[in-house]
Parts: sequence; C-alpha cells; structure tokens
Amino acid sequence: MKPVRLPAAATLALPRWALFALGLLYILPGLIGREPWKNDDAASFGIMWTMAHGGLNDWLWPNVAGLSVPDEGPLAFWLGAIFIKLFGWIDGDVFGARMSTIGIFVVSTLSVWYTAFNLGRRNDAQPLRLAFGGHPEPDDFGRTLADAAVLIYLGCLGLLQHSHDITAEALYVSLMAYLLYRAVRYMEGPSVRNAALLGLALGGLTLTRGWITPAALSIALLLCTVFLRLPLLRSVRHLALAILIGAALTLVWLLPGEWLKPYGHSPIQAWMEWNCRQFSAPSLKSVQYFMRVGIWFFWPAWPFAAWAVYAWRRQHHVLHIVVPLTFVAMLAILGLCHPDPDPSQLLPLLPPLAVMAAFGLLTMKRGAINAIDWFSVMVLTICAATLWLFWFATLTGWPPRLAHNALKLLPGFKPELDVLAFFVAACASAGWVALVHWRISRQPAVLWRAVVLSSGGLILIWVLIMTLFLPQLNYSKSYASVAHQISVHLPPGSKCINSNVGAAQRASFAYFGHLPFASVGQQQCDVFLLQDSIKVPDSKEQLPEHHGADWIKLWEGRRPTDDVERFRLYQRVR
Repeated sequence: MKPVRLPAAATLALPRWALFALGLLYILPGLIGREPWKNDDAASFGIMWTMAHGGLNDWLWPNVAGLSVPDEGPLAFWLGAIFIKLFGWIDGDVFGARMSTIGIFVVSTLSVWYTAFNLGRRNDAQPLRLAFGGHPEPDDFGRTLADAAVLIYLGCLGLLQHSHDITAEALYVSLMAYLLYRAVRYMEGPSVRNAALLGLALGGLTLTRGWITPAALSIALLLCTVFLRLPLLRSVRHLALAILIGAALTLVWLLPGEWLKPYGHSPIQAWMEWNCRQFSAPSLKSVQYFMRVGIWFFWPAWPFAAWAVYAWRRQHHVLHIVVPLTFVAMLAILGLCHPDPDPSQLLPLLPPLAVMAAFGLLTMKRGAINAIDWFSVMVLTICAATLWLFWFATLTGWPPRLAHNALKLLPGFKPELDVLAFFVAACASAGWVALVHWRISRQPAVLWRAVVLSSGGLILIWVLIMTLFLPQLNYSKSYASVAHQISVHLPPGSKCINSNVGAAQRASFAYFGHLPFASVGQQQCDVFLLQDSIKVPDSKEQLPEHHGADWIKLWEGRRPTDDVERFRLYQRVR
C-alpha cells in the first residue's frame, strides 16, 4: 500500500511570482560589485578572461595569462568567455563572466522542478484516493512536489557559494540536474530521441569535469533500466547511442586540440592524467570527509531523502525512488573513491537528493515538520540578527568590543555606509519577518510549508552578506590592491614577467594590474614576480638562475588580511 494520504488542500502550488522572486533573490546578490575572490573563483575567471581576449590556442588549451591549466575541461570556461564578450561592456569583464551563472542557475532549477513534476504526476506516485473524494489531481500533486523540490534545492547549504562562483562546479551541478531530468524522461518513454538527449547531457558533463562521473552514471542508467524492468536489449542499444553522442561531443574539443597542438601541446594527455587522478580505492580520509562535511553540505535535503527511502520501502521498482536513489548511490561511491575529497565531489548529489527529499515530505509527521520550522526560524533569525549587529558595530564603533573583533581581521579597512545596499538588506529582512509571520499565524497545510522557511532564511543570510559585507569581503579576499601596487612598481617598457604565483593570483594581477605575464612556453623575462611566505628568509628565496645575471628587488607587499603570503618583484641586471 502507498504510504501517502493527502487532501487536495495540501497541494496548492506556490505562487509563481513568489517562486520567481525567491530565485532572483538567490542568484542576483553578489553579481554586481563582487571582485574575483582568492582561489577557484579568481582562477576560473582568469581562464575565461584569457579566452575572451585571446586566440584559438587559448580556447583549445585553457590557461591563465600563460599559466597552463588544461585539467578538468573547457566547457564552463567557454561559456564564461562568451558571456564576457556579450556582456562585459556593461560593467566590466567580471560582471560579464558572472552573468553566465544566471543561465546556469536557471537550467539547474528548471531541471529539478521538471524532474519532480514528471515523477509526481505518475500513477505510482499519487496518494491514496480518499473515500469521499477531495484527493488531489495528478498535475496539481506534481506541481506541489516540484515546488517543494526547488525549495529544498535552494535551501541546501552546500549549493549556496558554489552556485554563485564562476567555476566549473556551478555548470557541473546544473548539467547533473539536467541529466537526472533526461533520465526520468527516458525511463518514462524509452526512445531514440530521449537517448540522444541523454548523450548530450553526458557529453556536457565530460567537457566540464572529465569522463569519470559520466562513465559511472552510464552504469547507473543501465541499473535503473534493470530495476524498472525495461527491455534490456533495447536499453543497451539506447545507452550505447547516448555514450556515442557524448563521446562525439567531447571530440569537438579533443580532436582540434590534437591536430592543432595549441602552444605545442595536445590537451588529451594532460586531460586524461587529471581524470585518472580523480579515482582510487576508498580511504578512511574520504569516508570521514564525506560524513563530516556531508552532514551540513546536504542539509536540509538528506533527512527528508532518508525518510523517503524508509517510507516508500515497500514500493519496489517505482520510478520516483529508483532513479534518484541509484544516482545518489553511484555519486556517493564516486565521492568515497576520490583520493583528495573536496566539495566538488559532493555537489552532484544535490539534485537527486532534493527530488528524493520532496517525496519524503509527503509522509513526514506534523511534529517533525514543526520542529524543522522552529529550528530554521531560531537559527536563521539569530544569524541574521548577528550579521546586522556586526555591521552596525563596524560602522559606528559601538559596542566597542564587537567593533574591535569585527575589524581586527581587516587592518586598514574603513567602512562606509552604502545606502542602496542597506535598503536591499532592510527589505530582505522585512520580507523574512513577513514570511515567518505568515507561516506561524496561518499554519498552512500545503506540502512545501516545511521547507519554505529553510530556503527563505538561507536566502536572507546570503543577501545580507552580499550587501552589508561585500566591501569587507572584497577587501579580504581580492588581490586587486596588490595588483595595483605591482603595476606601479613595474619597470617601464617591461615586455614580459616570469612568476611562480598560482592561478588565482596570476588571474587577478593580469586583470587588475594589466601585468604582461609570459605566455605558455615563453622563457627568460627580465622581471620576476615571486610568491613565497614571510617565514622564508631572504637568503633562501628561490629565484631563476641566469648565467652572469643578478636580481634586484623593486617591491615587496601582500594583502592586508594575509599574514603568511608575500609577493616580491625583482628585475634582472647583467
């Protein structure tokens, strides 16, 4: 027997304007005025910026102003470079690159919504028919489940920062959501067309972050057809077609790279070596990381998803459990088999977990739902109030101890009132108060009531951070100030710079300081930019050795908020 009894009153869809507004509030903050931050955000922007202002070699051999980074795949960087060309004239190249995150976010959100909608309106997912009527219609039930899945997806803590960074991870999770949707459509109606679209999704994932995940998901797709008792021979033929289409899409990059050999290199070898480093035997380190980080990374999806598996345990071979659960299991295995675990291995689990969690909501007890609501209200309200208090303290200096603690990590920073940012933050806070009042006073019976506060509160926190604290974050995480200092001390007429700086630093220095770094394969410039630690004595600095040449130091500096990293600019003298 199905575990769900639900009246039609519980399947009222979330108003479209409300869902649209939540989506805008989620993705827009941080789009304007946010500089490329240290590490992956800045490094990815550097690849996009180099492509947008470079030639064919740069599109085939990803690099950051001459520093080769051909590892994961070029699709996300191609997309960012195209958006730089299309929208960079509006507010700079950084804004243009960040515009790509809007399209990526739309694809992922729509994919999650339509996946849950198609699963929810199936006969095997419908609630039991009530004896005296009043049960929901299939489409109404599907829309309500889809709204709940999107709210859970937007409320996941692990998605928040990665969906706003201009990195390959954002496109990675978006294509994962689209592949899940195409898998559901294929299982509903196996056809050559659905198989071909599956192949496009697999090829996109391969071009984004390698072939390991698409290969594992191809196995997951085959297992789904077995569990759902679809004709095996036809499924194998369709899956072979999907794999061929995915491989053909990947060759759009690999074949020109092999033939043209940009900068004298073929991307195939470096790309394959990177892929082989992404898989190994499970280790205690990976298991501990998965458990320790996953418990908050997947919140609030994982408790609902786990409950869905338990609640629907007697319904074997139902599509809405088999497909998401098989994807989650396969992706979890990949995460546990990664030799160097990081959040990018956890991101693909979010779309299937969100869809599974929506079905878990159906059978959650009212007491559990109320507990989640009160937890969200208390924790998120306290976090928002704390952010407001810290912002007030940094601006006014009162309370003194709080102001001191807030500013001690930002030496030299002078806070100023941004009226527009304050207005946006105040409106978002007022909207949160209204949402909490609506939820508590009316106590609606709709299905998505249990997660609207979780997603709404998380969006509020992000809006406050990206409005009230954006100047502080740019000051502490950006290399713009260091780039300007280097450009001032650069010798006139310098044609190129050798350096050992990382991808993030190189991207920021090239963009903000217009430093002419040496191109791929170029050697022996007269200027060298050294990155090291302040703990390294001057006598142990590793400078390039040139016969009959010495180096003189022109400048030394670092970010005000970094007590370890140091940069030094040298010029070669004969």
